[in-house]
Amino acid sequence: MINCEAGSANSASDNQNKSKSILTQEVSTKQPFIIGVAGGTASGKTTVCNMIISQLRDQRVVLFNQDSFYHPLTDEQFKKVHEYNFDHPDAFDVELLLSCTETLKNGRAVSIPNYDYKRHRNVESSRMVNPSDVIILEGILVLHDHRVRDLMSMKIFVDTDSDLRLARRVQRDTVDRGRDIQYVLDQYAKFVKPSFEEFILPSKKYADIIIPRGADNHVAIDLIVQHIFTKLGQHNLCQIFTNLFVIQSTNQIRGMHTLVRDAKTTNHDFVFYADRLIRLVVEHGLGHLPFTEKQVTTPTGSIYTGVVFNKRLCGVSVVRSGESMENALRACCKGIKIGKILIHGAGNNGRHLIYEKLPADIASRQVLLLDPVLASGNSAIKAISLLLTKGVPESNIIFLNLIAAPEGIHAVCKKFPRLKIVTSEIDSSLNEDSCVIPGMGEFGDRYFGTDNDNSLLRQVSR
Repeated sequence: MINCEAGSANSASDNQNKSKSILTQEVSTKQPFIIGVAGGTASGKTTVCNMIISQLRDQRVVLFNQDSFYHPLTDEQFKKVHEYNFDHPDAFDVELLLSCTETLKNGRAVSIPNYDYKRHRNVESSRMVNPSDVIILEGILVLHDHRVRDLMSMKIFVDTDSDLRLARRVQRDTVDRGRDIQYVLDQYAKFVKPSFEEFILPSKKYADIIIPRGADNHVAIDLIVQHIFTKLGQHNLCQIFTNLFVIQSTNQIRGMHTLVRDAKTTNHDFVFYADRLIRLVVEHGLGHLPFTEKQVTTPTGSIYTGVVFNKRLCGVSVVRSGESMENALRACCKGIKIGKILIHGAGNNGRHLIYEKLPADIASRQVLLLDPVLASGNSAIKAISLLLTKGVPESNIIFLNLIAAPEGIHAVCKKFPRLKIVTSEIDSSLNEDSCVIPGMGEFGDRYFGTDNDNSLLRQVSR
């Protein structure tokens, strides 16, 4: 009997862990955006890649080349190098290319071979490549193998005139790689041109985007970059919940998150960088308010067509962490009214409303609900439910926070599909104590510099 009960308990625990695993898989952090850039020899693929990278500015981008995955030639092959077809799919180690790309896609660093074009072998020192937001794989045959294509978020084919490509190849191979011009022309006629027609050109049909004229096509490259920016701003959960908005991540934002999450950061620095992040979230949230167009006359006597936002606003902070966001809101909205809600977490008994002080006319206002951390969503649901009982339309509520756990997003968005959630970053999950992981600790204690052992304050506003 005891064993049966233990088995049931273990089974329940296993089911709970399995459900949590499924949830984690469903709402895992956003995958890197992988771009494959193919095209004939000397078509301008590298130039296109560099133009894309330059326009992505402070996004984390890594570029690696299919040429790094050439099979090293044996001594016998090297003696007959003029008979070796470097443009054939068999010239590449596709399995290693797949392994390296999948490793980067899964967020782990990988060692990329360093290929010597003169000796046709890998040099001893390999290149360590770190995972990034954008991964660009460039090469003549990156769209040939379906397994490599399946890893890509975007497939590009650079389409350049064959005569121009030949002229570029001659210059590149004679100047950069020290080859004889007759050798280059013989290789082109014997291997390069036939392989292009048999393997490379047919892969063009798999491309999502074809760029005529290569790097000279600035319009196409601009459109590609805009599409990448759009996709980078979307967490997987944003595709599930249309009322969830994550501000676009930049190195500045990641740097501030690094500081506020570091347990060694001083209280002064934590407050400084938390305030900067809060200001960004508040300003992004204000952009979701309803507005009307308005024309004004500028000091030059010209007419400017702009917008005017709804002035009937109020903030509501979930005490006490939410109070850290009030100064940023006041700085953006002069004279704004701010209400308070205090919710006490009582172990496994849910959340209890302890105190509320809200504007009497809150039902007629747009409400900005303030709480820097969305964890399980229990406190948020309690606060939002209170606002609804006060007559606030669900669509008039914008919930602002710095970080959010997938579990809390699911809970709030499913229950209140018409409100908006604006956050600066979505974390991985919750631990057994309902703390956000990786999180930033007890936000209120770190922001206000209070004792972490104050159990009452630690249970408020989670």
